[in-house]
Amino acid sequence: MALLVSSYLKVVSKKLSRGSLKPMRSNKELIIELYFENKLRVVDIAKYLGISKSAVTQVLQKDTRYLEEKEIRKKENKSKNREFTKQYMTSKRKQKSSDTDYAILKKAHEQASRELSGGRKPISNRAFRDWNPSIYDFNSKSQSYVLKRGIVVGSDVPKRINWK
Repeated sequence: MALLVSSYLKVVSKKLSRGSLKPMRSNKELIIELYFENKLRVVDIAKYLGISKSAVTQVLQKDTRYLEEKEIRKKENKSKNREFTKQYMTSKRKQKSSDTDYAILKKAHEQASRELSGGRKPISNRAFRDWNPSIYDFNSKSQSYVLKRGIVVGSDVPKRINWK
């Protein structure tokens, strides 16, 4: 029991030495000044003075100006919230339109890359012939398209495309 009492006294003395427990009487004027003149919130006053929010509220409720000040702050916060919401929605809409433009551009780029590089699989011979019809002649005997003479191409270009 004596150990419990001595540990309690140590905790209380530490709190008193830090200045967190100040007499309520001297805090009343300070609370009123911080709330009405400096426009601090109850939570901030409680943290600053090291007391509970309910203690701050009890002091403020005894003041006649409290309800009026509370209503004024509610209106201010409501108008600030509306303004913030307007700005937030405007920025989101701008971001969404730019994101949409970027998505469209990216999709077009990916499509062009697939068409030009052949995508994951190489382009078919028929598709290549459809893209380059001027370099092939149709041979009716073999029913195929044959590369025209005198055209120099790489090794990956088909020289003959069967068309059956």
